[in-house]
Amino acid sequence: MYLVTGGAGFIGSNLVAALSASGHDIVVSDKLDESNQPNLEKLGQLENVPPEELLQWLDKASQKPEAIFHMGAISSTVERNVDLIMRNNYLLSLRLWEWATVHQIPFVYASSAATYGGGERGFDDSNDPDVLQRLKPLNPYGWSKLIFDRAAVQMAAAATAPPQWAGLRFFNVYGPNEYHKGGQRSVVPQFWQQIRENSKARLFKSHDADYPDGGQLRDFVHVSDTVSVMQWLLETPQVSGIFNLGTGQARSFDDLAAAIFTTLKIPRDVEYIPMPNNVRNQYQYFTEARIDRLRAAGYDKPFTSLEDGVRSYVGDYLESNDQYV
Repeated sequence: MYLVTGGAGFIGSNLVAALSASGHDIVVSDKLDESNQPNLEKLGQLENVPPEELLQWLDKASQKPEAIFHMGAISSTVERNVDLIMRNNYLLSLRLWEWATVHQIPFVYASSAATYGGGERGFDDSNDPDVLQRLKPLNPYGWSKLIFDRAAVQMAAAATAPPQWAGLRFFNVYGPNEYHKGGQRSVVPQFWQQIRENSKARLFKSHDADYPDGGQLRDFVHVSDTVSVMQWLLETPQVSGIFNLGTGQARSFDDLAAAIFTTLKIPRDVEYIPMPNNVRNQYQYFTEARIDRLRAAGYDKPFTSLEDGVRSYVGDYLESNDQYV
């Protein structure tokens, strides 16, 4: 049996589906409501433990999980309630780490590329405390993830760690089951909706001379690849540490829009709009995961190309599930 916190969320529900398809029993811990519950409906009856009861449930459960996948978090990059973020993203993570250490249970948790801030210091997923100390996130969400990454590395160095642990710094993940995230969805369904309604995509103008309008770059990674890496970790118990999880290849928003137009067989029509002032000062023009450490650890599967990922997501999912978007 595996425990997946945030199991009704975007990445969590895709992981639950994959683990269930492999024949594993799953316990979910999430706040279920009408927005995220459809993510789990096709998977049958799953036990759900409310997050506020999770630690007590773990202590009392007759069957301990074989591994914990901690995907649950306050994931909004615009949330400014620092106390709420720290309770959910740091303190709960710390309690689960401590429980997994005592009971010798593998522990995989969601970190984030938001730990890199504006990217001026690069995207090196080194576990060196000095490297971690130099990172400067742009928002409380990013800080909460970085603070726990630092704590994880320190605890592992002090031999106070689960038998296997991994913090995965997700880059720009897109794919099925993100409809409930509203304004925090990836840009794929947002562009798709614009194109369906107006036959046109609206992209931000660039305010950096090094990048053309629509030429801002992101490492877009399909959610199926994030699940593949987590399943691989289960099969590779000797691997621990913090790892970037992206494709290792930055692509432009223009490329992304073009892939959607191609999938929909609609002529390309892009309008470049001014970037809001409240976004401009914190805007990242370039993100790209360095995946050398993940490759060196033994993960050798290819990542889904942007064109193939968009074709699958838009063509096979969004076009037949538009009531969710």
